[in-house]
Amino acid sequence: MKRVLMATAVSTHALLGAAFAQEAEAPRRLEPVMITSAPGPDRASDELIGNATALERDDIVRNLSSTLGDTLAGEPGIASTFFGQGASRPVLRGLGAERVQVLTNGIGVIDVSAASPDHQVTADGIDADKIEILRGPAALAYGGQAIGGVVNVIDGLISESLPEAAVSGDALGAYNSVNEGTELAGRAKFVTGPIVFAVTASQREFGNYDVPGFVESARLRALEEAEEPEVPGEEHEESIGQVENSYLDTETYGAGLSWVGDKGFAGIAIRSQKATYGLPGHAHEEEAPAPGDPPAEEEPPFIGLEQTRYDFRAGLNLDGAVLKRLTGSVALANYTHTEFEGPGEPGTLFETSGIEARAEIDHEIAGFQGAVGLQVLDKELFTEGDEAFITPTDTRSVALFLYEAREWDSGFGVEGGLRAERLTHDNSIAGEAEFDLFGASAGLHQHTESGYFMGVQISYTERAPNESELFAFGPHLATSQFEVGDLGLEKERGLNLEGTLRWKNDWLSLGMNVFTTKFSDFIFLTPGTIDEGLGPVDEADGLPVFVFAQDDATFTGGELYGEALFDDGLLGANWTVKGGLDFVNAELDNNGNVPFVPPLRLTAEADAEWGLLELGAGLEWAGDQDETGAGQLPTNGYTLVNLRGALNLSEFGIGADGTQVFVEVRNATDEEARVSTSVLKDLLPLPGRNVRAGLRLTF
Repeated sequence: MKRVLMATAVSTHALLGAAFAQEAEAPRRLEPVMITSAPGPDRASDELIGNATALERDDIVRNLSSTLGDTLAGEPGIASTFFGQGASRPVLRGLGAERVQVLTNGIGVIDVSAASPDHQVTADGIDADKIEILRGPAALAYGGQAIGGVVNVIDGLISESLPEAAVSGDALGAYNSVNEGTELAGRAKFVTGPIVFAVTASQREFGNYDVPGFVESARLRALEEAEEPEVPGEEHEESIGQVENSYLDTETYGAGLSWVGDKGFAGIAIRSQKATYGLPGHAHEEEAPAPGDPPAEEEPPFIGLEQTRYDFRAGLNLDGAVLKRLTGSVALANYTHTEFEGPGEPGTLFETSGIEARAEIDHEIAGFQGAVGLQVLDKELFTEGDEAFITPTDTRSVALFLYEAREWDSGFGVEGGLRAERLTHDNSIAGEAEFDLFGASAGLHQHTESGYFMGVQISYTERAPNESELFAFGPHLATSQFEVGDLGLEKERGLNLEGTLRWKNDWLSLGMNVFTTKFSDFIFLTPGTIDEGLGPVDEADGLPVFVFAQDDATFTGGELYGEALFDDGLLGANWTVKGGLDFVNAELDNNGNVPFVPPLRLTAEADAEWGLLELGAGLEWAGDQDETGAGQLPTNGYTLVNLRGALNLSEFGIGADGTQVFVEVRNATDEEARVSTSVLKDLLPLPGRNVRAGLRLTF
C-alpha cells in the first residue's frame, strides 16, 4: 500500500512538474488590444487604419509620471506640453490643447486644461485601468477637438463584464529621489452575484525637482546678457540645480457600483480629485515699495483645483437581426481652479460645470457593421480676477454621427462615416458665436494571409474656435503673453490623408503610418499689436502682445514602430524588444513654422525576464528643433537613458502575477533635456536623474 501511495505521489509530482514546465515553456504571443474609443463597435488595434495603441495597467505603472502628458510622452508620436510636475497635456503628431480630445471613460474631462498649459488635466494614469491613444483625426466620433487625436483614460469604476475573481485589485507605493516624492495608489473590485463594487484612491506628494545645471537654457541666458550687460559689482542670481516652486500634491478618491447581467450592464460612479501645485517660471507683478521701505518678498504663485465628477453608463445587448447593441454614457462635473498669488491670496478663479452625454446604437445592415450616435454638451465657464484673460462663456453642442464598416472573406474592407454638429459659444460680453460643423471619412484596407495589413484613409474635419481663441483679452502670465482673441475667426478645416502598412506574426510586429494634413484657416498664436488709443502697440501690461490669427498650414509626418518577443533568448531570458521613430513637419503658408512642434525622435526599449528577475533599459533620443515659430528660440536635442530592475514576488507566492519590488533610474546620465513643445522650454528643463523605487501588490 505504501509503495502504491509513494508511486502515486511521485507520479503526481512528475505530472505537475511536467505541466508546470509545459506552461512555463509555452511561447508568448503578441496579442492586439481592444480599442473602445474608436467609432463603431469595439475593434482590435491591428484592425484600425489609424495608429491606435493602449497602455494596460502594467504599462501605466512602469511609465507613470506626475501628469498624463508626461506618462504618455515616451510613446511613438506623442509629446508633452510639459509645464513642470503640475501640468501637461499630450501632444499628438504636433497638435495639442484644443486639437487633442482627452476623455475619461469616453466622455470629455470637463475642465479648463485646454485653455492654458499651466492648467492640469483632470484625467490621470495613477488610478487608471487602461489608456487608449488614437493618433490622427478621430473627429468623426468626438468632434473638431479630436482633429489631432484622442486620449481616453479608463478608470474601471464602472464594469461592463463580471471580473473573474470575487476580490481583485492592486496597490502601488513608490519613492522618487529627484523630488523626494511619494506615490501611493490602490484599486479594488468586489463581486457578489451580478453586483460589482469598485474603489480607487491615490496620492502624490512631490517636492521641488532637481535638474543637472542651470534652470534657464544657455540660449536664454545669452540673450538676457546681450540685452542687459552685467554691471560691475552687481550680482546676477541664477537658479542652478533645482526648479523652485515646482512642487505637486494630489489626491483622488473614486467609487463605482455596477450591475452586470446576461444582456447588459448599468453602473454609476463618483470621482473626486484635488491638486495643489506650484507654477515655476510664473511670476506676478508686485507693487513697488514706498520710498525707504525694503522691497517686498515675492510669494510664489500656485494653483489649487478640485473636481467632482459623476458618471453613469449602461449598455443593452439587443441581439437583433439589425440592431445589435445600445450604449449610453452621461458625465456631470463641477470644477474649481484658483490661481493664488501667495498663501491665502486668491488671485484668479476659473470655474466650470457641465454635462456631456453620448448614446450609440450598433447595427448590422447588408453585411455592414456600424453605429449611429448622438452627443450633447452643455458647459459653463466662469472666470474672475486680474488674470482672467477669458471672460465667462457658455458652450453648447449637439452632434449626430454615423459610422459603417465591412470586410469581405478576401480580407478587403471599407469603412467611412459622417458627423454633423452645431456648436454655440455664448460669451458674457461679446455675445453668441455659432458654428455649423461637418466631418467625413472614408477608408479601405486589405488583410493578407501572410500577415500584412495595408490601408489608406481620407478624412475631412471642421473645428470651431474655442473660448480662448475667440474671447481672450488680457495678461496670461503662464505664457508671459498678453493674449488677444479674435471674434472674426473662421472655423478651422483639415483634410487628412493617412496610409498604413503593417506586418505581424506570433512573435514579431512591424508597422508604419504616414500622414499629411492640409489645414485651411489654421488658428495659431503669434506676435501682434493692439490699439490702446495712441496707435498700435506690441506690449501691454508689461507683456508682449500675442494675437490669435489664421493661415493655411500643412502637417506631414509619420511613425515607424515594432515589437519582438524572444523566448529563451540571450542569457536564457525571455526578451521583449520595442522601438519607434516619429517625425512631423508643420509649416504655415505665409507665417513660417507652426510653433511648438516636436523634433525627430527615436525610442528603443529592451526587457529581459527570467521568471524571478526582470531587467530592462530604454533610450529616448530627440533631435534639435531649429524650425521654430515666431518669437521662439531653437531647442537642443537630448538623449535620455532609463534603467529598470524588478523582483517578481509572485514567484515566492506573494500576491498575484505582477506583484513585484522594482527600482528604476530615469535619466540615468543626468542629461539636460528640454522639450520643444513646452512654452517654458527655456525656463524649465525636464527632471534630472531620478531613482524611483517601489512595491506593487496585485491580488
